[in-house]
Amino acid sequence: MPAVTSLHVILAELPRAVDGSVRGVAPHALASPPRPITGDVTHLPQRLALAIGTSGSTGQPKLALLTGDALRASADATHERLGGRGRWLLAIPAHHIAGIQVLVRSLVAGTTPVAMDLEGGFTASAFARATAEIASAATAYTALVPTQLVRLLAADEGRKALTRYAAVLVGGAETPSAVLTEAKVTGVLVVTTYGMSETAGGCIYDGRALDVSQAKLEDDGRIRLGGSTLAQGYLDEPAQSAAAFVVDDAARRWFRTDDVGHLDDRGALVVDGRIDDLINSGGLKVAPGLVEEALIRLDSVAAAVVVGSTDAEWGQVVSAAIVVTRGSSPPTLDDVRDRLRGILPDHALPRRLATLAELPMRGPGKPDRAAIRRRFDHGY
Repeated sequence: MPAVTSLHVILAELPRAVDGSVRGVAPHALASPPRPITGDVTHLPQRLALAIGTSGSTGQPKLALLTGDALRASADATHERLGGRGRWLLAIPAHHIAGIQVLVRSLVAGTTPVAMDLEGGFTASAFARATAEIASAATAYTALVPTQLVRLLAADEGRKALTRYAAVLVGGAETPSAVLTEAKVTGVLVVTTYGMSETAGGCIYDGRALDVSQAKLEDDGRIRLGGSTLAQGYLDEPAQSAAAFVVDDAARRWFRTDDVGHLDDRGALVVDGRIDDLINSGGLKVAPGLVEEALIRLDSVAAAVVVGSTDAEWGQVVSAAIVVTRGSSPPTLDDVRDRLRGILPDHALPRRLATLAELPMRGPGKPDRAAIRRRFDHGY
């Protein structure tokens, strides 16, 4: 199983991995060394196509083992949900599952993906140039993280380029409702996605499972995901594989996520956040996502991450790190609490506030909550 880095090598190896000609590839970032892969392949799944890194948000990152069948099932179901095959723009690093799936969808569609130049960072100009490479007659798709969508909507050329796509998949983190509303007004068809490396990428689109996938809630709200896109486990992690991938009484296989959620009044899945991110303040539970959504609605707040920081009296208190909207003055804690009172219950109102130039990230679209929590616990 070769460890591959550059896009052209991944593009060369991926077709053979998906069709079973080679025993899988393991893409990784150029800036980080590959995880050693055992030479003993007898225990690896049949038709293994991909060993892809997980986010590592709850500890040491792992390599999820995906077969070609799982990757193809995901790609086919995505095209079916979107209304047909098309040409894809790769705007996310290819060593992440969302980027790999852009390449797999292109492979099964028989099209050549357009790869955006990310060397200088993600910019609206670079996105527009890459979009222009897609023939006007082609049905075009792309996949973004929320931060990228926000940047594109803030620039004229970005907004214009976005309208070229039949669908823009957005995942990796929760997309604020205000951003989704702005995209809709602009004429951009955004499809929110939820999934992870263990599910071959997004398997829930706009709150609904793909036709090859299933979702269910455990009694405590933990989300389980099932279906034909599931990974076969983790590389060289039998104990963690057994804990994460379970079989129910009906012999159906499930992946137990670390997220909690609920169904809205339409029956769509709403992800409330990670189980370990829930804040227990004085015995009352607070879902950070609900507080973040309320903060983003304030005119002066461009981005927000909410964590539980240590407190001697309450155990944890709701602590918000925000990025201020360009041209706005940083709000005070009292301002924020006053404006959110009545929108959030009193126990969910922030008790600590920090204004940052930018939020620390640990991957495409994923805020580094642990780093933010450390900042609050150690004092700003």
